[in-house]
Amino acid sequence: MSKIPTFLFFFFSSTISISLSSHPLDPLSPAEFTSVQTAVRSHYSNHTSVAFHYIGLKEPPKSAVLSWLHHHTPSSAAPPRRAFIIARVNHTTTHELTVDLTQSTILSDQLYTGSGYPLFTFEEQIAANALPLGHAPFLESLRRRGLHGAEILCQTYGIGWFGEQGKGCSRIVRVMCNYLDGTVNLFMRPVEGIAVTVDLDRMEIVGYRDRGIVPVPKADGTDYRGSKQRPPFGPGVNAINVVQPNNLNRWANWDFHLGFDMRAGPIISTASIFDVDKQTFRRVLYRGFLSELFVPYMDLTEEWYYRTFFDAGEFGYGLCTSSLLPGADCPDNAVFMEAYFPDKDGNPQQLPNAFCIFERYAGDVMWRHTEAATPEVVTEVRRDVSLVVRMVSTVGNYDYINDWEFKQSGSIKVTVGLTGLLEVRGADYTHKDQIHDESYGQILAENTIGSNHDHFLTYHLDLDVDGESNSFLKSKLKTVRVPNRTTSPRKSYWIKLGSEQVDLIFVNPNKKTKVGNPVGYRLIPGSVAGPLLSDDDYVQIRAAFTEYNVWVTPYNESEKWAGGVYVDRSRGDDTLATWSMKDREIEDRDIVVWYTLGFHHVPCQEDFPVMPTLSSGFELRPANFFERNPVLKAYIS
Repeated sequence: MSKIPTFLFFFFSSTISISLSSHPLDPLSPAEFTSVQTAVRSHYSNHTSVAFHYIGLKEPPKSAVLSWLHHHTPSSAAPPRRAFIIARVNHTTTHELTVDLTQSTILSDQLYTGSGYPLFTFEEQIAANALPLGHAPFLESLRRRGLHGAEILCQTYGIGWFGEQGKGCSRIVRVMCNYLDGTVNLFMRPVEGIAVTVDLDRMEIVGYRDRGIVPVPKADGTDYRGSKQRPPFGPGVNAINVVQPNNLNRWANWDFHLGFDMRAGPIISTASIFDVDKQTFRRVLYRGFLSELFVPYMDLTEEWYYRTFFDAGEFGYGLCTSSLLPGADCPDNAVFMEAYFPDKDGNPQQLPNAFCIFERYAGDVMWRHTEAATPEVVTEVRRDVSLVVRMVSTVGNYDYINDWEFKQSGSIKVTVGLTGLLEVRGADYTHKDQIHDESYGQILAENTIGSNHDHFLTYHLDLDVDGESNSFLKSKLKTVRVPNRTTSPRKSYWIKLGSEQVDLIFVNPNKKTKVGNPVGYRLIPGSVAGPLLSDDDYVQIRAAFTEYNVWVTPYNESEKWAGGVYVDRSRGDDTLATWSMKDREIEDRDIVVWYTLGFHHVPCQEDFPVMPTLSSGFELRPANFFERNPVLKAYIS
């Protein structure tokens, strides 16, 4: 059976070398998707309707993967390949299946009876979006507004959960529409006041309301295509083509696996760094990926209050992957990789240029020093060249640029850039002075309100700092006044205390440096915005995993998705927050770090009609992991 190759990276300054050997954590290949499709369809009768909402690798036990890596030879047998499937059967029930990919047989089939529903499929969203244009009341609403149906595009929105029970929690969505007519920027021209409710299982409109006419924002000035821009233009810049110079030294010290999941997107696994002094690779990160992306809007109007998106669990962060443009999304020296996902019927679909991998050198300095006190002035400088893995997920109006950057110093930097289009609300206002009530946002153009909202990206980071047994140390840096009895003229200094969370280090208490420090990695936070919603808000109950920026839990192979496995219309009863209430041991254990990167977004006019990229991230940085600076002997620039 064909397999997508493992990507174990070895880098030189002029090339990127990719190992094509198979790996236990490889994503499913097209042939394996077909094997799943065949096995599941054979499992059910010909008269049964089966829709595949998720197909992904059922990860082998961590111990089996680590054993395979440790004893790996060309003839080593990998752990059994299995797939995990979530399917809707006959549009009524949700099933969890496990398939043996080697034998193409069903190992288990369990009926799911809890709250919440699986990922939306592309096909059902497309079908739901088309329903309003065949609905007479909707067409009448368009006529009253003077709008043409041919210029209408509709989008599917999850409606969340606000305490409903029983049939009130059926699998329904809202379909909201936008108007083109002179622009491709549909999100800048919402058709407000109309709410269409669709039952996805029955695929029919079950609710319709038109509460009144609101002006549709103008198309003028909304088109962001370069071909549509007119003078005057901004100043030009000289194009710089970054090409890495030839260098015979093998400089890369990282070894990792890159995979893909239709829900998470990129998955970094088994990342190890080569220790020059020890002459061996040492483990850092077993598994890292985006677990959930929560985007709640702060607009309480009728068509907006439920817009509290869980982009990974509802729409699939990986499903929304955009193909990268060479020379624009990625530099000329990039290597591109494809990915695959299944459609509703289980057929494999290709995502070309899903990832790019490239060496980055932007003129930064890895380390330097000039010593003028010696008889001869000494200056030593090393260029900071790193490796970047990039993908872009376009979830509706927003484009998220995701970078995993591996630095020779041992750091892993994770960065996300937010760009794309704001989600705006049509309004009667044409000037700020007309706004006297709560508008839930800022006026950006005539009849256009940019709604206030948040972005919370929660990452699952299974750190294995020099092995599985790790502990979490948290400390605060505190000012201490100098006692009068000292002879120092200083008045204060700082020390580390172990009671408050500021300095975050994950250590292996069983491994120490020569001078006795436990080896570790430090988490350096980026944007640490937290939720401002009340704890009893139904929205925040579902997203309680954002309450803290850092959570630490013991490793559990079933705990992958911070918002739960079934997020659509979930009730917050299966989240990272509920798991953490188990009060389990995390000292000297195999632990997982969950980090939430947060943005409070108050839109401004510079975000219109397309938003310049806003970036933040976090860094995993060695802390006494090495005996000394690991790039002391890096190549000389």
